[in-house]
Amino acid sequence: MHKKKTSRSKHIDFILLDILCVELSFLLAFFIRSKMGGLDVAKEYDIINVLLMLMHICVVFWTECYSGIIRRGYLKELKQVIQHNCFILGGVLILLFVIKESEKYSRILIGLFFVINVILMYLLRCILKKFIFARNRKAKHSSKVIIATNRVSAEAILKRFEECEYEKITVKGLFILDTDMKDEEILGTKVLGGKDEMFEFVRTRVTDRVFLEYSGDDMREIIDNLLVMGVTTHVSVNAFLEGAPNLVVEHVNDYTVITTSINLMSFKQKVIKRTIDILCSIPGLLITLLLTIILGPIIYIQSPGPIFFKQTRIGKNGRKFKMYKFRSMYMDAEERKKELMAQNKMNGLMFKMDNDPRITPIGRFIRKTSLDEFPQFINIFKGDMSMVGTRPPTVDEYELYEMHHKSRLAIKPGLTGMWQSSGRSDITDFEEVVRLDNEYIRNFSLSLDIKIIFKTLLSVVSRKGSV
Repeated sequence: MHKKKTSRSKHIDFILLDILCVELSFLLAFFIRSKMGGLDVAKEYDIINVLLMLMHICVVFWTECYSGIIRRGYLKELKQVIQHNCFILGGVLILLFVIKESEKYSRILIGLFFVINVILMYLLRCILKKFIFARNRKAKHSSKVIIATNRVSAEAILKRFEECEYEKITVKGLFILDTDMKDEEILGTKVLGGKDEMFEFVRTRVTDRVFLEYSGDDMREIIDNLLVMGVTTHVSVNAFLEGAPNLVVEHVNDYTVITTSINLMSFKQKVIKRTIDILCSIPGLLITLLLTIILGPIIYIQSPGPIFFKQTRIGKNGRKFKMYKFRSMYMDAEERKKELMAQNKMNGLMFKMDNDPRITPIGRFIRKTSLDEFPQFINIFKGDMSMVGTRPPTVDEYELYEMHHKSRLAIKPGLTGMWQSSGRSDITDFEEVVRLDNEYIRNFSLSLDIKIIFKTLLSVVSRKGSV
């Protein structure tokens, strides 16, 4: 399966800026032309405004005019802006000629629009790029990337990543795959080892992406293992990727790569999913506040201590975050967990048991009704979690993960997900949980999210599988 990632989905900021430029340029051109005299200020000129905007939108959607816009130099940017406006001007003039309306409108106004829009669009694009570069340099959060390559290419790749202005990237590790190098330095970056060390690093550390420039016989094995762990992998275009899922040709720091991942969400899907999360979390937070007022005193009376249970969980690609719940257990629950491991009814890296003695009386009620989950709307609003995703593992569970288990962390964890809506605690095999999570990730769609949310609501109402 091959997907094409268009420049439009990545550069919505430039698209909106250019729309603003078109509108401002027309208003300025109209103002200047009207001050020159001889221009009948009539509503008929509204159609020129509309035609210019429509033609601009056509150019945006029929061409890849934003492809490589961040990397373009000043001269190339000027050339692209002039070309863009020539398409707009030519399209409008041809359309007016075809409908025999060209004599009705001022050619000076249209010419003024062309000149003003070229200048304004060029200047504002350059300013926006400067802002993006400055923002990237000051950004607190960065994409965690590891580089896997051969000895000959390592220095050149590191140098390009260090000089990158287009996005905030942190090189977390360098692995040389064609030699036994380890602990040596290349341009101040320590070589952490070879293939096996890289797999262990990805399994246990925060890794957003792997940049792979390598042509060894075991390259396919490397790619397959990275995909098993759910890590987005950028592979040089010369590499052979037949059969790899969700192939996307894109640019990473001046390199043309083929990106493969178990799921690549489109820009539109990301925006809509995040919007749904925010819209759902707002009423969820209000309900959480109300439940805190009602349940808080009862929780405290039955077991003095914090009302909320706060625990470090593992999120997307191995990131740690604090997950919130209403506390349903006694304060010594974590210490007593080791004593109860023999009664764990889950086969694998999760813990659940029937009639858990660590749960308070009010805890049994809020768990049975799933009210204990409501504080997680705080995590959803913050962006640590999503409404639908995979359940975040605890730190000790995560440390025992095998490579194929990490694939379930390829997306944000969710309040609910495929396995919760498919039976929740009735599923006792962790490998089945992993299978269902991977099924969700590979087949993600917004309609599937909505379906899972409704199935979860039905499970909660019927109290099916709750613990």
